[in-house]
Amino acid sequence: MYANFPDLKDASVFITGGGSGIGAALTDGFLAQGAKVAFVQRSDASAFCDEMQEKHGQRPLFLPCDITDIAALKRAMTEAAEAQGAITVLVNNAANDKRHKTEEVDEAFWDWSQAINLKSYFFACQQVIAGMRAAGGGSIVNFSSISYMMGGDGFPSYTTANSGINGMTRSLAREFGPDNIRVNAMAPGWVLTQRQKDLWVTPEGLAAHIDRQCLKVELVPEDMVDPVLFLASRASKAMTGQSLVVDGGVVVTG
Repeated sequence: MYANFPDLKDASVFITGGGSGIGAALTDGFLAQGAKVAFVQRSDASAFCDEMQEKHGQRPLFLPCDITDIAALKRAMTEAAEAQGAITVLVNNAANDKRHKTEEVDEAFWDWSQAINLKSYFFACQQVIAGMRAAGGGSIVNFSSISYMMGGDGFPSYTTANSGINGMTRSLAREFGPDNIRVNAMAPGWVLTQRQKDLWVTPEGLAAHIDRQCLKVELVPEDMVDPVLFLASRASKAMTGQSLVVDGGVVVTG
């Protein structure tokens, strides 16, 4: 059960990577509010959309797209706005935390990593501004990560992008605040998606991380939903330019 935010009913929501992992939980959570949800990702999400339609009586609009192709991303966002009304909630969620070592990174890998983890965020934000302005405002939520706050090693291009998302979020919040467009960041801790379990989770590594958390629980995708709904809704109408950490209490802000 998620918290209920009545103002999200019928809102036009666009989520990148909305058919798997945290993104799938977000799609589920927004549909539960009665929102109209469109999302993009590369892999086929038809079965997930069938599941959501059966559960909520409303089918999310799935638009296959590689978000590193900015022209394709903008086309998908235009299609979503035409189908569901001007996008008033944007959640930049898609990311790739592929492990890498600094000395092994070449330009091609760097450009690919930044294209997914930072560049696509900026241009998705750019794309929704006009529609949000015309609608009288909107909310953008950019997913970052606590990895850059921890000085995490093993993925320096990813942590660089995460830090960049924070700076971008603050600048856009300042620039578009007069249009009643709010821009905030979400910084999850180690959320145990299926991908994380398949690729990175080891019993020893997970135990060490949970030992660093104040709350001694494993974080799951559903734990990210209520915080994002809050940032998307009028419940957070006085919040912008902020980074909301949801990590079980690993890092300390302020």
